[in-house]
Amino acid sequence: MKQIDCEALYRDGKHYDNQHMNFKDDIPFYLKKAEFYRSPILEIACGTGRITIPIAEKGFEITGLDISEGMLTSAREKIKEMDLKIDFFKIDCRYFNLKKKFKLIFIPFNSFCHIHELSDIEKCFENIRNHLSNDGGFILDIFNPNPEYFLKNPEKKRTRFEYPDPYSDKTVTIYETNEYDKAKQINRIKWYYHIGNEFIREEELNMRIFYPQEIDALLKYNGFEIINKYGDFNEAPFDSDSPKQLIECKRIK
Repeated sequence: MKQIDCEALYRDGKHYDNQHMNFKDDIPFYLKKAEFYRSPILEIACGTGRITIPIAEKGFEITGLDISEGMLTSAREKIKEMDLKIDFFKIDCRYFNLKKKFKLIFIPFNSFCHIHELSDIEKCFENIRNHLSNDGGFILDIFNPNPEYFLKNPEKKRTRFEYPDPYSDKTVTIYETNEYDKAKQINRIKWYYHIGNEFIREEELNMRIFYPQEIDALLKYNGFEIINKYGDFNEAPFDSDSPKQLIECKRIK
């Protein structure tokens, strides 16, 4: 089994949480969908529980899957302190069988873009179909590609993130370069981590680009019917200027 690209990037949940500490825009959207579909709920690529935990706090039964043990360790530490019951599993989204149906399944925060090969996309969608109840909903959150981003100078480093280091009083700065592979539709991103003035490491963040008509077709031919396609978390209709492709589907029976 080929390893999912960029798995090493998510080795440390504490760094991830500090990096994204101010991003909460999607949580009200998923809470609204949880209210509509009800329990049980499955989050694929749940990470440190950034969305999973707020849903569980509202009383919903939710399960979280992720491929990174470092991320799940942070998630389990959080719920232990909060006295919450959530099942977190280290599982590859291409190969899982929980022997259970869910009312709502979602993949948030562009995580689906880590799946690059058509065969892996098909396996992931097949697993989702097998776990989705007949009256359930599947939500996929990916970005709407912006060609201007792909045209940036691949040699020029740009500041991408700054956040407090979870293990010191220093600041982590991530610089980024990217080069777009047009043949494979992969944006090959490199992140360069500095803590204070010291260079620490370099990581790859390679993101598969899904164009709007392409992802719609992939969903259709893998057994899903699109019932809503939003352009942002306020549920604005999707159009050319939308930052997101936020797609709500049901199973084709």
